[in-house]
Amino acid sequence: MFSKVLVANRGEIALRIIRSCKELGIKTVAVFSEADRHSLHAMLADEAICIGPAKASESYLNIPNILSAAEITKAEAIHPGYGFLAENAKFAEICQNSGYVFIGPPPEIIRLMGDKNKARQTMKKAGLPVVPGSDIILEDVNEAKKIAQKIGYPVIIKAAAGGGGKGMRICRTPSELEDNFPMAQNEAKAAFGDPSLYLEKYITGAHHIEIQIIGDNQGNVIAFGERECSMQRKYQKIIEETPSPFIDERIRRKMIKAAQEAAEEIGYKSLGTFEFLVDEKKRFYFMEANTRVQVEHPITEMVYGINLIKAQIRVAAGEKVNFPAGLEMRGHAIECRINAEDPETFIPSPGKIDFLVFPGGEGIRVDSAAYAGWEIPPYYDSLLAKIIAYAPTRVLAISKMKAALETTTIVGIKTNIPLLLNILSSDDFVNGNYNTQFMEKFLNRKPAID
Repeated sequence: MFSKVLVANRGEIALRIIRSCKELGIKTVAVFSEADRHSLHAMLADEAICIGPAKASESYLNIPNILSAAEITKAEAIHPGYGFLAENAKFAEICQNSGYVFIGPPPEIIRLMGDKNKARQTMKKAGLPVVPGSDIILEDVNEAKKIAQKIGYPVIIKAAAGGGGKGMRICRTPSELEDNFPMAQNEAKAAFGDPSLYLEKYITGAHHIEIQIIGDNQGNVIAFGERECSMQRKYQKIIEETPSPFIDERIRRKMIKAAQEAAEEIGYKSLGTFEFLVDEKKRFYFMEANTRVQVEHPITEMVYGINLIKAQIRVAAGEKVNFPAGLEMRGHAIECRINAEDPETFIPSPGKIDFLVFPGGEGIRVDSAAYAGWEIPPYYDSLLAKIIAYAPTRVLAISKMKAALETTTIVGIKTNIPLLLNILSSDDFVNGNYNTQFMEKFLNRKPAID
């Protein structure tokens, strides 16, 4: 096992990794920007090194500075968390070549799955069904039009080099495709440094379902039950739950088996997530794979009674995947993402937190790096906290989550808690009757938030 791990991230995920390392008896090194000097992850790690100014490109994305911090502190391994450099194959390669263990998949796997179009073709060969679409990178809109004509509208343009909604455009007519193609190219270039696009059939009424996997260096792979991630706004997840109210046991077993076999086929190592679209007839299609820990990993941990971050660290240290025998889903878990933003306009709301009270009690978990008196910097993601509710049934989990949100007090900034409560109280959510198009309709018909 490692004696010291450097955490190349910030916020709640950095704290999550630090706490998991402490449970394993591993010392930790936090890196922080000048804007995060008074952050919890910098205060709670055993050592902390400033790696640059507030701008992410000069700090959390500054590979030489991160490696210098690892060298100074004599860290043995580097955990990238999610975002920033977590899915950067070059960073993983540099870590390895510099003598540090990268706590994540090997560079070749990151590179393979990072190219979304190449990943689709690889998964297709591995036996996974994929959404109909282009088999090549599209150079111009005329190529895109030919493929769209063949597979039928509506279609969705996607960036080959990334995700998170960047470079994505839904097109329902040839003229929309012509208008959106250059805009998607520009957005993909700005977000990922690569304008490459591919095209897929847009599945109306689809569910966004993901399967968590973990693989070790001995070729063992375990796949877990699904997470329902259809509650999204502009491709950004808001609420996740497990198990999905839409997926039945037969489909669950098929998806778990398919993801596990595909991961074994490519020799997957470390944590990862296979993401699928499931249509109204419960046919599932591979969409992409994320080669990192997901924001929503806690709900899987809650229903399985495990710690995925500790397992990821153990695997990176060369240990076998080792979970208790008879591992199975028990109960229901829901995660709400608390964002520092205006619940009406979704404009970020950085600033000082004057007063803060998070919920507690049986079945409630809070993952957050926020505290009263902390000044939320305007330079990074607006995620403030994740509140997770766990109960024996979905009905009880929803009830617990509503009570948790109602007893959360955050003074000094705006948050999306009123919006979350409105969603949780809606008949469609309560009845499990929602898909990826829910939020668009909900925001168009919902009353103004008080």
